[in-house]
Amino acid sequence: MSIFNRRIEEEGGKSEMSFIDHLEALRMHIIRSVLAILIMAIVIFYFRNWIFDNIITGPLNEHFITYRAMCHLGHLLHLGNSLCVPPVKINMQSNTFGGQFLSSITLAFVGGIIAAFPYIFWEFWRFIKPALKKKETQNTRFIIFWVSFFFFAGAAFGFFMLGPFTFNFLGGFQLGTQHLVDTRPTLADYFDNLTNIILGCGIAFELPVLAVLLTRIGLITPSFLKRSRKYAIVIILIVAAFITPSPDWYSQMIVFTPLMCLYELSIIVSKRAYKQYTANDDKPGEDEQEKEWS
Repeated sequence: MSIFNRRIEEEGGKSEMSFIDHLEALRMHIIRSVLAILIMAIVIFYFRNWIFDNIITGPLNEHFITYRAMCHLGHLLHLGNSLCVPPVKINMQSNTFGGQFLSSITLAFVGGIIAAFPYIFWEFWRFIKPALKKKETQNTRFIIFWVSFFFFAGAAFGFFMLGPFTFNFLGGFQLGTQHLVDTRPTLADYFDNLTNIILGCGIAFELPVLAVLLTRIGLITPSFLKRSRKYAIVIILIVAAFITPSPDWYSQMIVFTPLMCLYELSIIVSKRAYKQYTANDDKPGEDEQEKEWS
């Protein structure tokens, strides 16, 4: 059933929604989502100073939890200070009169999107769910929870793990041996890198959810994911290169490792979803369906 061929219950029967009706429904979902973003953005803007001091600049703070945890882990493993990564001291600058104000707007807007993400996806799910078949919507009761969980897990991974190592490498990288160049990034540049890391990891961590959805609508199968593993490794490496602003290999491996684990998890959940999809159906098995597609 197409998303533009949904049916709505009316008093005595059913009638198809027109194209204009779909646009009107989509408009209301978008308006409510934008309002949720604006509400969260206003709250974040009100507490902007505390958020900036304690959260945004966290990866640049020597007392950041990641640095303390890595150092503590090194001591527990009797490795001394080998895992202690002291943050590079960076003094940011704003080279325009309105730079700090515009950066606070960016902080509020991006933070509003992240904070309102569960509600935004809920509105999106309400719009597309009537277009799906009953079998495709089975066992999707907690889909909003799982989508939000993986998004926030990815965002947290980017903020607590990838961000500190990325800024530490980029801030401490020195060109030449005479130390003639000082790294003084602008506030906007720091925001752009941090936003790309957090949102990039958040979206990339949705891989298992995407695998389940594509399996339920019949576009992929577990055996297809297994056969495509070698191509997935290359794609994940490319994605990791895009997410990480730094060119060093260990920052990319920090992203590659969990994404590869998520790909293996996607195979497991895809297999389970495929069994549920074909449980009470007379469709051919996975091997036969693969042959039909090929």
